[in-house]
Amino acid sequence: MPFTIYPAIDLKAGQVVRLAQGDMARATVYADDPAAQAARFAAAGAGHLHVVDLDGAFAGASRNADAVVAILAATPALVQVGGGIRTMSSIERWFRLGAARVVIGTAALNDPALVRTAAKDYPDRVIVAVDARDGMVASHGWADVSDVPVEDLGRRFEDAGVSALLFTDVGRDGLLKGINIAATAALAKAVRIPVIASGGLAEASEIPAMRRHANISGVIAGRSLYDGRIDLAGALRLAA
Repeated sequence: MPFTIYPAIDLKAGQVVRLAQGDMARATVYADDPAAQAARFAAAGAGHLHVVDLDGAFAGASRNADAVVAILAATPALVQVGGGIRTMSSIERWFRLGAARVVIGTAALNDPALVRTAAKDYPDRVIVAVDARDGMVASHGWADVSDVPVEDLGRRFEDAGVSALLFTDVGRDGLLKGINIAATAALAKAVRIPVIASGGLAEASEIPAMRRHANISGVIAGRSLYDGRIDLAGALRLAA
């Protein structure tokens, strides 16, 4: 299975930011021009990007659509888009605008039929976000924590045709503490769907450690890239 590095572009009020543990009050601004940031990642060799409308995740509908559209126009990379995507019309809209894949989080917990319909209509283009606080699924921009274990949410979509599960340990996200490889691997063993790791990537050495797990198919890279702790071109070579 190929292993993919997904540079992250998280959007808040039109700016590129990184949050600490999903807390909107703990945002660090890294760039004012998301499209230019996307172009820089593509120039470094990134073939995929992970774009999240943070305001949309809390509002339940797109709030940074202009910035996302500019990103889609600025790079040939395959862009997966998430944040507040909770209706079929919003899914269809992002595909019309050029998104390669959509990431569905809160709606996967509250409206699993939406995921199944979308995955049937758009095979291998729907990702289910499995965001975890202490092993339980978090939703609504990670503000709420359910009583659903992450493995149970993943298993709901075993036969739905989704392309991947995006697993984030919310407690580590944006803190450069390292990916929770053990928890990611446990989910990857519990389901047949490929799992993308997220939350806290700090060192390039974590990439080969994740590659040893057959069902972990990639990793989201955020603050470690922006802070210069990981060189993107080098990370892409490790992944290859």
